[in-house]
Amino acid sequence: MEALNELCDLVAAHPDLLLADKLAWLSSRCAAAPAAAAPQRASRAHLYSLIALARLLPAGAAGADADAAPPAPLLSFLASHAFLSPAFWPQSVSPADFMPRLLPLLAAAPASPALSSALSAALLAALDVADPASAPHARAFLKAAAAAAPLPLLPADAAPVAARLLLDFPASDEAPPKAKGKGEDAPGEENGGVKDVVRRFEEEQVDELERKEFAFRLIVHMLGGDGGLPAEQVGRVRNAAARQVRSLTDFLKIRKRDWREQGAQLRARINNKLMCCQAAVVVLVRSVSTMDADSKSSKDMLQQTLAWFIEATKSCILSSWRKLKICEELFCTLLNGISQITVSRGGQLLPVLLIPLKPLVADMAGSSPGALFEAVVKLSCEIIEFGWTKDRALVDTFIMRLAAYVRERNDYEEDGKGKDAVPVIRHNVIRLLAELCVCLKKWEVVDTILPLFIEHLEEGDASSPSSLRLQLLDAISRVACLGFEKSYRESIVLMTRSYLDKVKALGASENDTSPSEATTERTKTLPAGFLLVASNLTSTKLRSDYRHRLLSLCSDVGLVAESKSGRSGADLMGPLLPAVAEICSDFDPVSTVEPSLLKLFRNLWFYIVLFGLAPPIQKNEAPTKPVSTSLSTMESSAIALQAVAGPYMWNSQWSTAVQRIAQGTPPLVVSSVKWLEDELELNALHNPSSRRGNGNETSAVGQRTALSAALGGRVEVTAMSTISGVKATYLLAVAFLEILRFSCNGGILSATSTLNKSNSAFSCVFEYLLTPNLTPQVSQCLTAVVNRAFETAMSWLEDRISDIGEGADVRESVLSVHACFLIKSMSQRDEHVRDVSVKLLTQLKEKFPQVLWNSSCLDLLLISVHNDLTSGPVSDPAWVATVRSLYQKIAREWLTSALSYAPCTTQGLIQENFCKPSGVQRTQHTADVVSLLSEIRICSGKNDWNGIRTANVPAVMDSAAAASGAKKETPDFTLEVLSTAVVSATVKCNHAGEIAGMRRLFSTMGGVNMVMPLPGTQSAQPHQSFDEVFVSKFVSLLQNFVVAAEKQPIDNSQFRETCSQATALLLDHMVSDSRANLEGFSQLIRLLCWCPAYISTPDAMETGIYIWTWLVSAAPSLGPLVLAELVDAWLWTIDTKRGLFASDMNYCGPDAKLRPHLIPGEPEAPPEKDPVEAIIAHRLWLGFFIDRFEVVRHDSIEQLLLLGRMLQGTMKSPAHFSRHPAATGTFFTAMLLGLKFCSCQSQTNLQQCNMGLQLLEDRVYRAALGWFSYAPEWYESQNKAYAQREAQSVSVFVHFLQNERTTGPVDSVAKLQGRESEHNMADQIHPVWGCIDNYATAREKRKQLLVTLSQNEADRLEVWAQPVNTKDTTTFRGKISSDKWIDHVRTAFAVDPRIALSMPLRFPTNTTMQSEITQLVQARLLELRTIPEALPFFITPKAVDENSVLLQQLPHWAPCSVTQALEFLTPPYKGHPRVMAYVLRVLETYPPETVTFFMPQLVQSLRYDEGKLVEGYLLGATRRSNIFAHILIWHLQGEYVDDSEKDAAAQKGSAFQSLLPAVKDKIIDSFTPEARDMFEREFDFFDKVTSISGVLFPLPKEERRAGIRRELEKISIPGDDLYLPTATNKLVRGIQLDSGIPLQSAAKVPIMITFNVVDRDGDPNDVKPQACIFKVGDDCRQDVLALQVIALLRDVFQAVGLNLYLFPYGVLPTGPGRGIIEVVPNTRSRNQMGETTDGGLLEIFQQDYGPVGSPSFEAAREMFMISSAGYAVASLLLQPKDRHNGNLLFDSHGRLVHIDFGFILEISPGGNMGFESAHFKLSHEMTQLLDPSGTMKSDTWNQFLRLCVKGYLAARRHMNGILATVNLMVDSGLPCFSRGDPINNLRRRFHPEMNEREAANFMVRTCVDAYNKWTTAGYDLIQYLQQGIEK
Repeated sequence: MEALNELCDLVAAHPDLLLADKLAWLSSRCAAAPAAAAPQRASRAHLYSLIALARLLPAGAAGADADAAPPAPLLSFLASHAFLSPAFWPQSVSPADFMPRLLPLLAAAPASPALSSALSAALLAALDVADPASAPHARAFLKAAAAAAPLPLLPADAAPVAARLLLDFPASDEAPPKAKGKGEDAPGEENGGVKDVVRRFEEEQVDELERKEFAFRLIVHMLGGDGGLPAEQVGRVRNAAARQVRSLTDFLKIRKRDWREQGAQLRARINNKLMCCQAAVVVLVRSVSTMDADSKSSKDMLQQTLAWFIEATKSCILSSWRKLKICEELFCTLLNGISQITVSRGGQLLPVLLIPLKPLVADMAGSSPGALFEAVVKLSCEIIEFGWTKDRALVDTFIMRLAAYVRERNDYEEDGKGKDAVPVIRHNVIRLLAELCVCLKKWEVVDTILPLFIEHLEEGDASSPSSLRLQLLDAISRVACLGFEKSYRESIVLMTRSYLDKVKALGASENDTSPSEATTERTKTLPAGFLLVASNLTSTKLRSDYRHRLLSLCSDVGLVAESKSGRSGADLMGPLLPAVAEICSDFDPVSTVEPSLLKLFRNLWFYIVLFGLAPPIQKNEAPTKPVSTSLSTMESSAIALQAVAGPYMWNSQWSTAVQRIAQGTPPLVVSSVKWLEDELELNALHNPSSRRGNGNETSAVGQRTALSAALGGRVEVTAMSTISGVKATYLLAVAFLEILRFSCNGGILSATSTLNKSNSAFSCVFEYLLTPNLTPQVSQCLTAVVNRAFETAMSWLEDRISDIGEGADVRESVLSVHACFLIKSMSQRDEHVRDVSVKLLTQLKEKFPQVLWNSSCLDLLLISVHNDLTSGPVSDPAWVATVRSLYQKIAREWLTSALSYAPCTTQGLIQENFCKPSGVQRTQHTADVVSLLSEIRICSGKNDWNGIRTANVPAVMDSAAAASGAKKETPDFTLEVLSTAVVSATVKCNHAGEIAGMRRLFSTMGGVNMVMPLPGTQSAQPHQSFDEVFVSKFVSLLQNFVVAAEKQPIDNSQFRETCSQATALLLDHMVSDSRANLEGFSQLIRLLCWCPAYISTPDAMETGIYIWTWLVSAAPSLGPLVLAELVDAWLWTIDTKRGLFASDMNYCGPDAKLRPHLIPGEPEAPPEKDPVEAIIAHRLWLGFFIDRFEVVRHDSIEQLLLLGRMLQGTMKSPAHFSRHPAATGTFFTAMLLGLKFCSCQSQTNLQQCNMGLQLLEDRVYRAALGWFSYAPEWYESQNKAYAQREAQSVSVFVHFLQNERTTGPVDSVAKLQGRESEHNMADQIHPVWGCIDNYATAREKRKQLLVTLSQNEADRLEVWAQPVNTKDTTTFRGKISSDKWIDHVRTAFAVDPRIALSMPLRFPTNTTMQSEITQLVQARLLELRTIPEALPFFITPKAVDENSVLLQQLPHWAPCSVTQALEFLTPPYKGHPRVMAYVLRVLETYPPETVTFFMPQLVQSLRYDEGKLVEGYLLGATRRSNIFAHILIWHLQGEYVDDSEKDAAAQKGSAFQSLLPAVKDKIIDSFTPEARDMFEREFDFFDKVTSISGVLFPLPKEERRAGIRRELEKISIPGDDLYLPTATNKLVRGIQLDSGIPLQSAAKVPIMITFNVVDRDGDPNDVKPQACIFKVGDDCRQDVLALQVIALLRDVFQAVGLNLYLFPYGVLPTGPGRGIIEVVPNTRSRNQMGETTDGGLLEIFQQDYGPVGSPSFEAAREMFMISSAGYAVASLLLQPKDRHNGNLLFDSHGRLVHIDFGFILEISPGGNMGFESAHFKLSHEMTQLLDPSGTMKSDTWNQFLRLCVKGYLAARRHMNGILATVNLMVDSGLPCFSRGDPINNLRRRFHPEMNEREAANFMVRTCVDAYNKWTTAGYDLIQYLQQGIEK
């Protein structure tokens, strides 16, 4: 309900909002109007909804719509009268609670006819209730209505209510009796009279009294005025009220024991009677005020009423019930009525009133109840204030008569109470007179009363100690506070003289027998009076005078105290200290001080030190010196030492007062000229021969000892030998003063209201250092005082490090003030002061780094400080040069340090500094600033500063570039601080100028009403301000950008412009400090923070960082708000799975593009938006967060907690991070921020959050380890520096992790777990790690594992970033033992088994690790069924041989990749049924078209298919896909053996050969009619084309081309669904008859024919040519295998993003010795190119593409490079030989394509002589293109090497898949498997035993070895000589 109330209050406070919907909803929650006869029970929600509706009603102010009816539920509730029934109310709601909440809300509403009628009906119903059960509800309603009166009743509705109320008043004409005169008997003098009165009152029913009260309160507002009651009825009401008031006197005089009723019954009667009388008083006042003022009856009635009221007030005072609250309220109502009657009649009744008022006051003063006395004072003041101008003489007479009571002694000395007894009346009259002086504030009154007080104090009976004297002194102090100069001086002189007299009057002996009143006067009354005066004086002149008087009094008291024996000076001076503190609270200590006043301050502190009144300034015990033993009996030294080290022996108020005095005390500087005189004066004040010491030297040693202790031992006692005792006391006073000055307020002088560098307390303490001609010892002591003061200030700041809100603002303001002063002090002429300033400033930065980003300090360093260098009276070039050089050095260190930690914020502050209004001071020293800033720059790589700073994090550096507003032209970006600051500041100033100009124009044109709306737009709303118009405009524009970004890329420049303008408007509004349109600006801030997150592109995020930096730099107060919005936006990206958190995106990186061939999983279409863009956006965002973290980590716990919330949400689950390899750097940057935040647990401001930080650290470790639960992937970006930044990001994380401190929180967690283990072991379930035995040990193991894995990742990425850097940094690291590897594996498996399963991919040669993983997998197999990567660890040939029970889990295992499944089809697995069933289930998981790629391997697997399982899968797949069936049949036919080879085949694979036609027949038999038709057309067509070769063989060569045409003319295209067998996505639309070309071959005549084809899913009209070679007599299966590997490599390169080119052209065996080969389009062989040109490749490229250096030539060179690198990797693995120039093709773009793979793996031409020893062909002419320098040092050569290395590294990642593809073809009979060990040799060429750097170096060596190798040139020469192939 409270929340609903707050909501309604908020809505009601904004009447401009549309409330219709809200009111309708609330109305729907209200109960329907029940019938009064049978009311339904309401629910609690219904009743609360009624209150909510009432709260939303408009207030009854002027302008409210009076005709607007309240909501129907409210009217129904009132009109139905159901609330009077008990059945209506739920048990949880009481009418007595509900009605007082509802009716005041209705009373505040405007008087509408509907509401007035409903209220009138409800009142009448409640007044007429007759049912006893309903009476309590009616009473509750009437009581609430009476309390809420006046109700909004219209006259017509009020009349019946008034008529009904009058029935409660008897219609009697009898007038009430008059007031009793003097001497009349009062009831109670006789016992019988009292009984009659009691009986009469007891006859009154309590209920009737209550109803009368309600009637009085309701009807009082109907008296007089338009529509009021007629005179007759008014008189009737007045008489009834008068009778109640008149009866009050008799009622109050009845004593408690006289009542027959007692207890609760009597209390109820008393309360109801007095409340009824109180209401009657109000009615009487209202009724008589409406009477005719001139009629005699009216005057008589007024006087009579006044007499009744006075008589009633006396009765209240004397009544035994006067302590009741209702009695006090009645008394106040009576006096208020007296005042109203008197004032309303213009003072006519003043004489009548003042006559009886004096006796009333006298009676009042005798009783002295608090509330009654205050009421009398108020009445007296009102009457006197009113009568002051009406009848001054009468008022004076009244005051003098009151004053006469002070003189009257009434012979109290003979009263039997003793001499000291004083009538209470005198005390109260004195109090009353003092109150009159204070309340009236008239000097005439004061001058009348004060002399009387003084007279009694000096000559009267108050001259001696007594309670009366104390009362008079208190009254005088109150009078002195009024600030009338004459009375002030008289009062203060009297008070100071009285105090000094009391001090002097103290006896010399210890047995002082002074009266207690005298002691009270000295210790309490006078000090309280002094304090009161100091607190209330406002006149500057009087305060200055009072300050001087009080300080003089302190000196006099101290001097007197020195001469007293047996009396501590602290007792005498201590009571004065609070007053001195108060009067000094507004004194500016840095102002010019008169010498006399300075001397008084010095004397005060001298005595404070001597008497030990100051609080201790040293928390530890004072150091013991050898002289302390001899000084133990010396009181002076003992007091001094105790004052330094404590404990404090005096009143805590005195201690606080001394601290306050320290704030207002000027520096106690003593000039060298006056030092001798001052020393003599101090000697006089502290007489060495007095009781405090017997010798000067002994006292001096004691003071020096105390001084050394006060200075923290910085100055030894022996070094003070030349300092006299008085000088030591002076220095001790200085130390106390300055240390205390810094201890109570952080060193801020409180005399001024604003914080600036001038009111730092260092301005006081540095004054001592500026004193000329100081002795070395004194100078050393004063320097030590400065350092102690600085330590105190630092301690004060550290104690408040955890403050939030206003406390944090104060802390940072204090820090800024001190830092600014120290910066300013570096320009002092005194070198010692400059050195001290630099030293202290350095310490300040180290303790509180946040000062680096304080705008005031930065401004002072850069520009403002130079103003004072030449402003002195004497120009000193040497000093100016020295100081300028010092500032340059400090500023350079300052800015470099700030930039190294928070480059974004620092740049923003520098830009804001440039944006500030320029003036003369900003142009005089521009050269200095330019010189300084031009030297400062930071780059995107590693910078010069020591250690890992925040700016070494690439994300931070990228964010810094964005914050600077500069454009990154190159990947290796160097940030020029000066140039970017000037440019960005100019842009910001331009936008600020635009807003200012528009605002001025808007104002000039008269606002929005004068602006004509644009065509087609609506006119603006009236009364809209400039801010409202433009805020709504910018909000709309930003919302449009968000909507547009969902559909298409936005215009980034326009987005940036809009955001910048909106920011300028927002900051312009902040400067105006207006609170208008806060909701609009809040929405604008929210959009500025959220839009980049919504758009999620790098450009938008760069704009966001630029804007956010601008906001937090220009308006630091917006920092928490901006950060809060950014944190919310960040968490929103987690919820919506964007960027770094796109965890559900199946297309999550390179691996996703390799599904299902090499990676498990279904292939997915790529997303519409590149996921890397959003990841880079998150990376930039993270950089900004880290920057802000460094700024706020020490000074803003609110923003730290916001960042903690962001990190808790980020690390909540390791599963919600994207696994895209492009996110590696971003991910580890997030982990770095998490660890950095957790490192704050050593900070004071987060001490209370240690457990939470430890939990966060655990979550960071868990998330970081989760990254390694997936296989490592490569990613190549178009940004050349991206890889280097990724590697650097991980390296920075590893560096931080290795250097992380682990002490503190781990111990606390361990202790907590120790306590938990005492209760229950089950309690040790960690929210992150689950069950743990030893947290500290497990944490260290996890950390070491994370370090190992992260270091491996960093090394991997470093190799990818620097592939040709041959240095191996991993060799310098310590080796990990086998036991350590086992620990790592077990730890990884405990965290997540996938981490352990991925480790072999990172450390492939570690057999210990492999063995341990195998054991863990086999032990916990059931937990791993969803992880395909676990298969190789338990599906092994050994497990198959043993028929292991582990294989029983295969039916439930997740599908693996196709290549992994194919591996299980090889002979080592022996066709195990469970393994085969799993493999076939995997293959069936994927579409047949996907598996078609591995058709050769599937056909070969039939050799081992004893259980016919593979055959069954193939037959099933053919039924699902016609294309799969066709390709399978062609491959089956390709495996047939020719008749000439049948004898050889009969010995080997006869079963396989017999199986092939059977499988083919089964496939054909299973065809549907449509499928068979398509099969026959497809196969018949291409059989006809292939058969042309046989027709041409007998023909002469010159006739073969014509023969081809003749045969082609006979062939027609049988349908539109005919496709090329080598490219099933290409449909044949025709044959180019003239394209047939016979080719040379040793066997039958191969032919090349060109078809017209279209893409199956493309434009049917887009016909393209595609040539194919139909071979007869050649086995194409080996080419198929080689091109399969090349195709896999191409897919790997494309997935990683490598710009490498491979062209795996299509080859399909269609029968024994037959095949179709797809021709590479637009290519020529190198041999053909040589036939037309005599030069080499370089000359050919120049001829085809232009001269070297031209764009076309360089583009062709790059195409040649990327294709050569791609085929270099493929050639290294496949080892293709016979690489003569006829087998090298070049396309029209310059790309190289290898063809003819007749010699691969272990075979080579020439009887396998292996002449071509290079791993790939890199002939001289090729190196001319790749390495123009010829020295292997050119950029193109290095780029070629980088591509080769990266291609090789990417291929190694998928070694197993490639090996599995090749391995299944071992028994195929292909020549490449006919010798050697091809599979193992292929594995060796992958070099799995090498790490990434070693593999990269191997590839570099391979390329260097192939560079222009002689065997390559020799083979080309042999081919030229033998075959005529151009070399």
